[in-house]
Amino acid sequence: MRIAIDAMGGDYAPEAVVQGTLDAAGVIEAELALVGDLAKIEACLPKRDRPESLEIHHASQVVEMDDSPVVAVRQKKDSSLVVAAQMVKSGQADALVTVGNTGAAGAVSRLMWGAIPNIDRPAIATVIPTYRGSTVLIDSGASVDCSAKHLLDFALMGQIYASQVIGIENPRVALLNIGEEETKGNTLTKEAFTLMKSYMGDDFYGNVEGKHLFEGLVDVVVCDGFVGNVLLKSGEGVAEMMMRLLKEELTAHPLMKAPLALLRPAFKRFRARLDWREYGGAPLLGVKGVCIIGHGRSDAYAVRQAIMVAAQAVAGQLVPTIHQSVQLLHQTEAKRA
Repeated sequence: MRIAIDAMGGDYAPEAVVQGTLDAAGVIEAELALVGDLAKIEACLPKRDRPESLEIHHASQVVEMDDSPVVAVRQKKDSSLVVAAQMVKSGQADALVTVGNTGAAGAVSRLMWGAIPNIDRPAIATVIPTYRGSTVLIDSGASVDCSAKHLLDFALMGQIYASQVIGIENPRVALLNIGEEETKGNTLTKEAFTLMKSYMGDDFYGNVEGKHLFEGLVDVVVCDGFVGNVLLKSGEGVAEMMMRLLKEELTAHPLMKAPLALLRPAFKRFRARLDWREYGGAPLLGVKGVCIIGHGRSDAYAVRQAIMVAAQAVAGQLVPTIHQSVQLLHQTEAKRA
């Protein structure tokens, strides 16, 4: 297994990406290929004792965070992102990891690799922390204008990801809506509810509201990319606000120092449960390849975790399984028609 890593993507590249790759090299059995400016990557690497599984592929250009996807594909063909994607297309690598421009990563993956047959729109599956553990939110930003059929595809892909990569047995799927009743929602969610209930059977939980999402009632929650991205960013903001407020209150008075020392282990566990870095990156599902997209603010630990997710996706045969399942669904639809 070889994983191509966009060394130049993200706010803290290449230092954080290189360090995260070095950290991952010590815990997974895979060849790791750092793609980007050779001199800058070399400057971040130790002079001695480099992992034998680590290699470097030079790329002279960088896709910036504010570049449009069109610029990335058409004008920066020797960028670290495009070169890494080309490695996957040619079979030189089994997966791509980037913490750079999300829109560009999606466009490059779809245009260079193509879509899985009968999947019209890609979707980003993001693992979010909940009271009971974690839940897969899909789509969290790849496709903002969707049909009911698209949401059904998202549900199926999210269920496969939860099963094959995260290891959840018989994942239950729900539709994000403004009410739990079947009659609630707009035209899109009502049509999607009918489709998901018809095709998913007992695996379909029904509707869940935003307030129920973080309770962890189900394993996969489906919505369009516009709603999902707003929800994801709102959740990140609330979690960060809670951490800041809690820290302020615990350190506001000198008399809190002694109790705080006793509470520190619990506080660390609390912080870890809310830390988005634990989940590393999110897969772009629906394309003919493994593409893991991390947060632009990713540090070395988050990059390490994103590489781990990529390795799990490859080992779990994520793309072939989605392909087979979607084909089966398409055949079932043809018979019903």
